[in-house]
Amino acid sequence: MDEKESLNHTKWECKYHVVFIPKCRRKTLYQELRRYLGEVFRRLAEQKESQIEEGHLRPDHVHMMIAIPPKYAVSQVIGYIKGKSAIHLARVYGERKRNFVGQHFWARGFFVSTVGRDEAVIREYIRKQEQEDKRLDQMNLWR
Repeated sequence: MDEKESLNHTKWECKYHVVFIPKCRRKTLYQELRRYLGEVFRRLAEQKESQIEEGHLRPDHVHMMIAIPPKYAVSQVIGYIKGKSAIHLARVYGERKRNFVGQHFWARGFFVSTVGRDEAVIREYIRKQEQEDKRLDQMNLWR
């Protein structure tokens, strides 16, 4: 979406950097399922006329840059993505783990920031998140 999108009477370019986590930052279950989440997130975003432009799934959190039309609230779209993805995971993969309940897969909140003119910086940040996490983990070993 490098060009501005349009609705009937609106030209828009609304992009957001969003971060959210699984409940209690569950790493073991999330690591098994995260390879399927990218496609699930993209399909759910399309249902709200949104597009995930950049994304990275870490073992304990999700980073994404998402373009959302101004007719939808950011919280509405992110809530929809989190809710429907949790239901999908519960139906498809929930039988493997007895303690997995769809409604409680994601933690309640999320971080959101407007992208604005810093789009290239945020794209780079999301891409390099894995190396940064490894670097911080190495620093924490010496504490």
